[in-house]
Amino acid sequence: MTLFGTSGIRGPVGETVTADLALSVGRALGVDSDRVVVGRDPRESGEFLQSALVAGLRESGTDVVDVGLASTPTVGRAVGWQAADAGVSITASHNPAEDNGIKLWQPSGQAFDAERRETIEERLEDGAFDPADWDECGTLESWATGARTRHAETIRSELDRDSLSSHVLVDVGNGAGGVTADVLQAMGCHVETLNGQPDGAFPGRPSEPTPENCQSLATLVAESDADVGIAHDGDADRMRAVAGDGTYLSGDVLLALFARAAASPGDRVAVPVDTSLAVGDHLAEIDVDVEYTPVGDVYVAEAASAEGVAFGGEPSGAWIWPDHTLCPDGPLAACTAVTLDADRPLADRAAEVPSYPIRRDNVGVDAKGAVMDRVRERVLDEFDDVTTLDGVRVDLGDAWFLLRASGTQPLVRITAEARDADRADDALATARDLLSDART
Repeated sequence: MTLFGTSGIRGPVGETVTADLALSVGRALGVDSDRVVVGRDPRESGEFLQSALVAGLRESGTDVVDVGLASTPTVGRAVGWQAADAGVSITASHNPAEDNGIKLWQPSGQAFDAERRETIEERLEDGAFDPADWDECGTLESWATGARTRHAETIRSELDRDSLSSHVLVDVGNGAGGVTADVLQAMGCHVETLNGQPDGAFPGRPSEPTPENCQSLATLVAESDADVGIAHDGDADRMRAVAGDGTYLSGDVLLALFARAAASPGDRVAVPVDTSLAVGDHLAEIDVDVEYTPVGDVYVAEAASAEGVAFGGEPSGAWIWPDHTLCPDGPLAACTAVTLDADRPLADRAAEVPSYPIRRDNVGVDAKGAVMDRVRERVLDEFDDVTTLDGVRVDLGDAWFLLRASGTQPLVRITAEARDADRADDALATARDLLSDART
């Protein structure tokens, strides 16, 4: 059984994700948990999935703290606030409306690591379940308003500014990220929201805050006197930003800006293996190194928990300040972006981050595991600087390429980047040739 990806269980409701599965996960988690925090994003299926999961927990004798409709970082942080053993977000994050999922959190705010996920899967497969006696079932406590308020107050305490006068457009994406507007308004900002009504059908725009899905936000920022535009996905673990001139900031640029503001000379920053060279080059100017991780916020969080790592981030929009929490906190990222802009415009900061040509390709591959094994073997023989944390990443000095098997499709994804366009093309061609040879 392999239910968990790096971001928990996700899939179509009624197929991969069912009430029966949620009940079983609750029972499996309840085996060794006395107290668990549970919350959900606005998807309609979240109500019955949460009810089923809570039933499994309480049947196991586990007390449940229900934070209701809440952002995923609210749930992740609430585990520690409530002295709980674990947290559960019923969410499919940025996936489409027909999906839902289950993501599990540790008291540190970090998602369940591989060992903990495997334990839950083994219990699901074995039917391991320890029901409580009839008079020892778990209790149910509601803490919905309190959790959101605590999250907002905590973010304010973590920022470098007591007040702000910025004009901010916040595209909540019909999701659970309203705490961002709470904080910014409390600090004195003029806040206007887009798609602010929680609606799990995501009628305003698709949940993932890509450049295409944020065109309306970028246009409104450019045509108004707004200083910053903010966009979240359905559960607000992700955050993307638009500068005051209407420029949608790429994930690599935001990563470089956040990391540079958070890190000091001698520090390290945790980033996944598909991160642009531009991030490392920008940080090298202040004597900060990057440390590569597999793709997935759980891996970035694990690396960020180490001594000397000041920040962790993924270009997809997950941002982690380890001194505050190991959960990607979109509202904290949003308010940090506004704070940075108030000190110096994001557009000016972004102009200092280099932009390099990057090439991407997807190749349909049957038996992708065996093919990637052959790619890995040949690359290790032919190249000196190879990282095999997640697929195969080869550093060529002035360029790099990455081959990764898709986690959900029969594909191998190829990424290549260099500081020169011709060199990027060459690196992509080298990666394609390696994959072609491995397939034959």
